[in-house]
Amino acid sequence: MSNSADSPEAGSGTPLEDGATDSSGTGTDAAGNGDASSRGGFRPVRVLTVGVFALAGLIFFTSFDTAKGTNIRTDASLLRLSDLIQERSHKNGQLDESNAVLRDDVEALAERDDGSTDAEDARLKALEKNAGTQKLKGEALTVTLDDAPPDATAKLPGYPEPQPDYLVIHQQDLQAVVNALWLGGAQGIKVMDQRLISTSAVRCVGNTLILQGRVYSPPYKIQAVGDPEKLQRALAASEAIQNYMVYVNVYGLGWKVTEDGPVTLPGYSGTVDLKYAKPVE
Repeated sequence: MSNSADSPEAGSGTPLEDGATDSSGTGTDAAGNGDASSRGGFRPVRVLTVGVFALAGLIFFTSFDTAKGTNIRTDASLLRLSDLIQERSHKNGQLDESNAVLRDDVEALAERDDGSTDAEDARLKALEKNAGTQKLKGEALTVTLDDAPPDATAKLPGYPEPQPDYLVIHQQDLQAVVNALWLGGAQGIKVMDQRLISTSAVRCVGNTLILQGRVYSPPYKIQAVGDPEKLQRALAASEAIQNYMVYVNVYGLGWKVTEDGPVTLPGYSGTVDLKYAKPVE
């Protein structure tokens, strides 16, 4: 900010000498210090105003740089991630099918002249059956689990209103059913459209199931081949399932058990991640 001695409007003459007066008659000392009323003193209000405008400009620039011309309040990036997960899941399914076809071709070529005896072939078939890589026929039972309605309320007195966590299927619920079916003597189990083997892991992320590289949404279907009566008793005896049934009765989680009669479970067609294995003796 210019003072009155430097301003073009302050006067038309040259700087004043010691003891002289300017055109308005105001005295000036040797240091050039004059009357505050004619020089315009320091004003904090103006500095504060400039600071406010500078801060506002910084905020606007930061918002623009973050948005890059897009709406930063939308979840478009999450939608794109969901689409990518579904695409990869579909691709993994196609690769599993292609792998199964190639495996059948390899086995057919190997059987032409592999130099093995009939006893060795029979033992190999039995091992493949136990490993879950071969189709399995037999009486089956299916358990279906499903989320509760989003507007569900407590159906029985004495129970609190549900939290969102109460209304969805969790990983431990699926694991409880699978473990109970194994304990009930299941010869083979299929979750959704995939056969379980010893390395299969039933995992949930959010409200979706991730199984062997593929993603599934509820309802979840678990099918087991075995004695239906023994499988039913194993389900009823499971403490984890009994706890789940409380949520079924109170909040409306889905639970359905059906006997399917004779079925054929598919063989496992994916890859096996084991690097080392020890045979069971």
